[in-house]
Amino acid sequence: MIYLVSAGWGFSSDVGSDRTPPEIDMTVAHSARIYDYILGGKDNFPADRAAAEAALTAFPLLGVAMRANRAALHRTVRYLATEAGVRQFLDVGTGIPTSPNVHEIAQSIDPTARIVYTDNDPIVLVHARALLCGSPAGATAYFDADLREPGPILEKAARVLDFGQPVALLAFGILMFVPNEAQPFDLISRLMAPLASGSHLALTHPSAELHTPGVAAGVAASYARSGISFQFRGKEEIQRFFDGLALIEPGIVPMADWHPDNAPDAAVAAVAGAAGAYAAVGRKT
Repeated sequence: MIYLVSAGWGFSSDVGSDRTPPEIDMTVAHSARIYDYILGGKDNFPADRAAAEAALTAFPLLGVAMRANRAALHRTVRYLATEAGVRQFLDVGTGIPTSPNVHEIAQSIDPTARIVYTDNDPIVLVHARALLCGSPAGATAYFDADLREPGPILEKAARVLDFGQPVALLAFGILMFVPNEAQPFDLISRLMAPLASGSHLALTHPSAELHTPGVAAGVAASYARSGISFQFRGKEEIQRFFDGLALIEPGIVPMADWHPDNAPDAAVAAVAGAAGAYAAVGRKT
């Protein structure tokens, strides 16, 4: 199901019903709800909380890493909307709404910006109407979809976005949940393939290279016990997501180092630097 609002013609409605959202299984942990619990949200269940506490035991700074990931997303969207002139965004694995969302940032820069969100957690769909509050001049839409199925993502996104114009594909804090056997590099390549020149890929990804020994294995094991695959990748592996793209300076760097805010608080920056993930943006030429 797609929810579309503020699409320039001044009404709000449901568009399409080609996929009925599945029922929420409260007995199975989901990465979006684990994220929600660690950040102090209320949209989670005992299975999510148990998985979150196990992950926090392995990596006590996981909450810091999640906040650093959101901060990196905000900075990246601002860069893409201002410096790169991007006016269309496709956010895969968006998670439970946490303000400011992508559309709030992009449309504050240009009210005509168009944003599509996707996620495969039914509880995110419950919040879709609250999330879809964009500018009347632009478009903001959400649909239920799985990153491992790029075809339906592209088909539905094309109803809102113009693939003949640059699009920013955002994959923040999601690719570690796609194991190598699911071909994550191919999935990203397929999502980028129909996008116009001048489009961008922006992502964050945790890496064992940025953790003290044993932490990465402990985090991966804690997620695995909840039935969730969690794969750390090194810088060379992350580089593969950008094959055929031109990396934007400063390249693949720790999240806190990708276009940091002016005069950041030194203490906050020091903690964020321990978040254990890389950030990068590439441009399709």
